[in-house]
Amino acid sequence: MYKIKNLLNNENVKLVDKKEGMRVIEYQKDLSVTPYSAINSYFSSKMNVRKRQVLIELNNDEYTISAGAMQWVLGNVEMISNVKGVGDLLGKAIKGSVTKESAVKPKYKGKGILMLEPTYRYIMLENMEEWPDGMVLDDGMFLACQSTVNQNVVMRSNVSSALLGKEGLFNLKLDGQGIVALESLVPRSELIEINLENDVIKIDGNFAVAWSGSLDFTVEKSTKSLIGAGLSGEGFVNVYRGTGKILLAPVNGQAMNQIHSSAFPSN
Repeated sequence: MYKIKNLLNNENVKLVDKKEGMRVIEYQKDLSVTPYSAINSYFSSKMNVRKRQVLIELNNDEYTISAGAMQWVLGNVEMISNVKGVGDLLGKAIKGSVTKESAVKPKYKGKGILMLEPTYRYIMLENMEEWPDGMVLDDGMFLACQSTVNQNVVMRSNVSSALLGKEGLFNLKLDGQGIVALESLVPRSELIEINLENDVIKIDGNFAVAWSGSLDFTVEKSTKSLIGAGLSGEGFVNVYRGTGKILLAPVNGQAMNQIHSSAFPSN
């Protein structure tokens, strides 16, 4: 038996989203400040730069989280590894290295509370029912999910152009049933959702954060000739074809990631 005080009933803590057993809480401002950090903390809270956490309520079910994401566990909760042997560990290590995700993702099951580490990134809760063809993610976005969600690695269909376009060759794909928690560099409210029906979209840069597994993703020259591509100033573009949806950020993900890493090196 346990009771939790000064968490969800704290006036500085706001519940910003909830799906199934997952809750996203947001600290309205940093209270643990010094005279030297107070000004920065004040303006950060005004500009929506706030700490956020995922609180998972386990009710005799199971969740998978990114390695190192657990902050504390309460109740009759057991942590189990998703590694079945040396060969499985090697395979997961290879997949992790190409998708920039943690190789071994621990699973927690039982009845109790699981709190994940705080982050200054934005946390998105996505229902996989809204992604019937699965969801392919940009690198490093996965945080947690119900263990009913499957995780696989998918490869670009155009290897040579992906290398020339300076894009990775592999991405993490999620499918199945359940709720997924993702870390995003921009809030969900700023993401543009584009639905394609046997159509194509070309994007100059790393702006897509997630897309349907049914879409064919390649990296191609912006024009049919290298000379034309050079004159246009675009070079290579990310191309998505088919039927499905894309979540598009208003800012370049690679540039934002560099800025975020320099500002918050511990996260």
